[in-house]
Amino acid sequence: MDTYIYKIGNQNYINLTNRCTNDCEFCVRRTEKGVAGYDLWMEREPSAQEIIRLLEKDKTDVVFCGYGEPTIKIDELKEIAAYVKGYGGHTRINTNGHASAYHGRDIAKELVGLIDEVSISLNEADAKKYEAVVHSRYGEDGFRYMLDFARDCVRYGIKTTLSVVDVISPEDIETCRKIAEDVGAHFRVRNYIA
Repeated sequence: MDTYIYKIGNQNYINLTNRCTNDCEFCVRRTEKGVAGYDLWMEREPSAQEIIRLLEKDKTDVVFCGYGEPTIKIDELKEIAAYVKGYGGHTRINTNGHASAYHGRDIAKELVGLIDEVSISLNEADAKKYEAVVHSRYGEDGFRYMLDFARDCVRYGIKTTLSVVDVISPEDIETCRKIAEDVGAHFRVRNYIA
C-alpha cells in the first residue's frame, strides 16, 4: 500500500509524487526505498481528498516533502494546505524551487496565506556546480529559477530558508550564506546523513 503521509516527530510529512525536475547525485531515491523506515515509492499519486481524509484523523502541522518534488502537484498541495490552515496547522514545503519554472507562472504568489514556510535546497554556490550535482531538467538555468522562486517567496512574506548540506567546501558554504543574504532568505547548513 502506498505511503501518502509519514510521521517524523509530531509533524505529518506529505508524499504527493515520485516525480521530480532534478535527479540529484545525493538523493535517497537512488539508494533507498524510503525515509525514517517508511517506503515512499508510490504506485499511484494521491488526490487532495485522500490526503485530507487521512489528516482528519491527525490534525497537526504538515511538511510537503516526499520522494518527489511536491510543487509538481501544486493544485493538490494548495487544497491540502488550505485544509490544514483551516484547523490552525502550520505548513511548510521542502522544495527544489522549480515550481514557477515547471508551471510557467508565479507559484510563490499562489502560496500566500496557504504556506507558512518554504525550505529550498540551494545545494551549491553557482549554476555550474549546482547542475553537476542536481542534473536539472533545466540545466544550469535551474539555479537561476530556484533563486528567482526564493526571491518571490521572500517578497510575498513567506518565511524562506535556503539550505546546503555540509559536504561542500567551507568557502562554498560562505558563498551560499551570502547568496541567501542577498535573496533575503534565512540560511541553514544541514548535516549529511549517510
